[in-house]
Amino acid sequence: MLSTFISHQQKSFWRSRNKKGSIAAEIVFGLLLLYFLGIAIFIGFGMVKFLPEVFPDQNVTTSFNGFILYYFAFDFIMRIQLQELPTLSIIPYLHLKIPKSKLIGFLNVKALFSAFNLWPFFIFLPFCFIEIATEFGALATIMYIVTIFSLTVFNNYLALYIKRKSISNIAYTVVGLAIFAALAGLEYLKIISLMAASDYLFRHIAMYPFLGLIVTLAAFFIFKINSQFLSNNLYVEELSTATEKKASTDYAFLNRFGKVGELAALELKLILRHKRSRSSVLLGFLFLFYGFIFYKEKAIDSNSFGQMMFGAIFMTGISIIIYGQFIYAWQSAHFDGLLANKINFKDYIKAKFLLFTIACSVITVLASFYGFLSPKLLLLHLAAYLYNIGFGTVIVLYMGTSNYKRLDINKSASFNYQGTGATQWLLAFPYTLTPILIYLPFGILGLPYWGLVTVALFGLIMLLMRGYWVNFLTKRLESQRYKMAEGYRE
Repeated sequence: MLSTFISHQQKSFWRSRNKKGSIAAEIVFGLLLLYFLGIAIFIGFGMVKFLPEVFPDQNVTTSFNGFILYYFAFDFIMRIQLQELPTLSIIPYLHLKIPKSKLIGFLNVKALFSAFNLWPFFIFLPFCFIEIATEFGALATIMYIVTIFSLTVFNNYLALYIKRKSISNIAYTVVGLAIFAALAGLEYLKIISLMAASDYLFRHIAMYPFLGLIVTLAAFFIFKINSQFLSNNLYVEELSTATEKKASTDYAFLNRFGKVGELAALELKLILRHKRSRSSVLLGFLFLFYGFIFYKEKAIDSNSFGQMMFGAIFMTGISIIIYGQFIYAWQSAHFDGLLANKINFKDYIKAKFLLFTIACSVITVLASFYGFLSPKLLLLHLAAYLYNIGFGTVIVLYMGTSNYKRLDINKSASFNYQGTGATQWLLAFPYTLTPILIYLPFGILGLPYWGLVTVALFGLIMLLMRGYWVNFLTKRLESQRYKMAEGYRE
């Protein structure tokens, strides 16, 4: 049965309307995977040499033990953002005599085929065979490997479980981020030490190897929870059986924009009335705190805006990045209706621009609290804001016309986590790298503020050319509309 499912998945891929784009994305992702695997191998075999240099006053094994849980904490964060949920179109199988356990088994097995599950072995196994085996013996080495494997499996299924639960209730994401932020704060204030806890755990596993089985049991427990959740929700219907509410809301502030405002109001209603789109927008507000990762005191004092540019672009433009990657697909369910009503595509495009500008403006104003760290950050945010509403909106609206995949926003069940994995993040590279490349020459020449001015001017020029881009995107949409409509029907 597993081979049958795999065969169906392969046929679905090769027959997809987005086949060319998917192949290109897979090639790029494959090259990135090889690059990071190379780095992992380099770190793994070089750890014996690197650790004494990084922690000169500490035993090398103690440093290694302390590093393990740090790695898996970072690994978990990256999985939440980048790891794709294993998808399987279950509708064709539900009326067949296929046990649910077979479908769930396929999803669980497929979830293991992730690059995140490879890196720990390349990073940690060389040190285990070189140092741990010499110091503690074969049994301890085996249990180190078993524990590392168990932590990998634990992270794998816990991340998938949280992502699935957050689809139906974003509170899971909020609570998870709050817990992580609290732990990070306690670590920063030196109230707790993850390194000490990690060393304590693995030091005891070295002395009492079978203690590692506790981690294995934890991994098995989260695997069973994840499987049970899938079993309970393996249906076409929604997780919730609540009746649909009908409401009429008027957004008076958009009325001043005429027909464009009317279309923008309709899309705003679509966003706020559906779980999938509403969750995407709410997540954008949570990313406001990403600045604390990028805005370091040393970088601020040295005017290293190039190091902080990504954070500024990401925060102020997060609504464009998250919502905009499916800008037309959000309306895929009634896209035929839009074509039949013969709406003015210029107004349609202008409405998208208007929503992006409003959302980006709100986020930028909310992010102004970073000015308490340094007024310089307000200048950085201004440059990022102009870039986002000038250039970012254009590239997102253009790229959206090449996406023919239907997006079901009426359902928020486990299998409706479409398009939020690594493939879509690859599309964000040109979006986020362009301002850094514009700034780079000025940073090298020691002219950081001129670099900010240039990025801001680039965005402003693109903004002033919006009339041209509206016409350009209108022609593009008109040429692609039937391909998009055909894809949305599938």
